[in-house]
Amino acid sequence: MGNWPALLLAPTLALTNLSITYALVTPACSRQSMAAPNVVSAVVLIVCAWMSWAAWRNWKAGRSMGREAARDHVPDRPPFVALVASMVGALSCLAVLAQWFPQWVLSPCAN
Repeated sequence: MGNWPALLLAPTLALTNLSITYALVTPACSRQSMAAPNVVSAVVLIVCAWMSWAAWRNWKAGRSMGREAARDHVPDRPPFVALVASMVGALSCLAVLAQWFPQWVLSPCAN
């Protein structure tokens, strides 16, 4: 897998997680259960972590290729993009965790 999922999809998933869990607050309040928002946040966190791991793996592979095996005219570009993608993915994972924390602490019916 390339670097673009961690670079573009992980932040999009973090924002989508915020929207979906916010939309699930009213049903969670009526059922008095946070199962649905917790499942959504867990799935998004797992997918973001998987994309970050794939970008990190690409960075490790790019570093081990050496300068003469790089296909780009600038040999340091592919490992750099992979490193940036893994960091963006890690930041997205942190954002999902920060969004998930209030679900553990607060009631869905709190005013």
